[in-house]
Amino acid sequence: MKHFFSTSMLVCLLFAGALFAQKNPAAAGFDQAGSDPKAIELADKAMDAMGGRKNWDKTRFIAWNFFGNRKLIWDKWTGNVRVDNVNNDQTILLNINDGKGRVFKYGQEQTHPDSLAKYLKQGKGAWINDGYWLTMPFKLKDSGVTLKYLGEEKTQDGAEADVIQLTFKNVGNTPDNKYKLWVNKSNHLVWQWAYYPKFDAEKPGFIRPWTDYKKHGKILLSGERGDRDLTDIMVFEQLPESIFTDFKRPDLSQYATK
Repeated sequence: MKHFFSTSMLVCLLFAGALFAQKNPAAAGFDQAGSDPKAIELADKAMDAMGGRKNWDKTRFIAWNFFGNRKLIWDKWTGNVRVDNVNNDQTILLNINDGKGRVFKYGQEQTHPDSLAKYLKQGKGAWINDGYWLTMPFKLKDSGVTLKYLGEEKTQDGAEADVIQLTFKNVGNTPDNKYKLWVNKSNHLVWQWAYYPKFDAEKPGFIRPWTDYKKHGKILLSGERGDRDLTDIMVFEQLPESIFTDFKRPDLSQYATK
């Protein structure tokens, strides 16, 4: 009888995992074979808790302010990105898929090939970094990602959590990075993260909260990172094309849903 119960429970868990996987298919190149089933299940639950894969895919425009330094607007569907430097007149308009774009700096458009290449690379790097700080829980099954389950542990604010580890295979600007994520047991949201500059590092570069989730459109996003927060988070269904073609800095409040 005991054996029958255990087998039934296992079947239920496998079935539940299969349902989550169907709702949240991995990107091509995700390290399915090298990842732990428990960690994959937690990633799928986190996606579901934040609004689900369908709502994430339907979300088109996301804007945010990265630590008061940069304002970004991202068109997820086309790959167009706008990066405005808050502290000077630099504006980068680029497409992250083809790498093409335009740059305004020092009071004029920069057209010299070397300068243009330099700043477009800088803009894409900003989007990669700043976007990960905002949307990481939606990207747990991206190409090149390996997930490992590390066990149970409380977060710094005392929440019971499951811990998973993220490592990367030849993707992004910093493939040697490693992250630990604490997934809150009660709500299945990523509640804390730790960053390691190298995958074999024992001590993290930082540990920060990932709390204060708010609904934006049909998804949840968190801007709380301890003493450094992401602000002005907004989601739009529609924005004018000029956002990604005109250097004039836009007032997004006029496009907010009433």
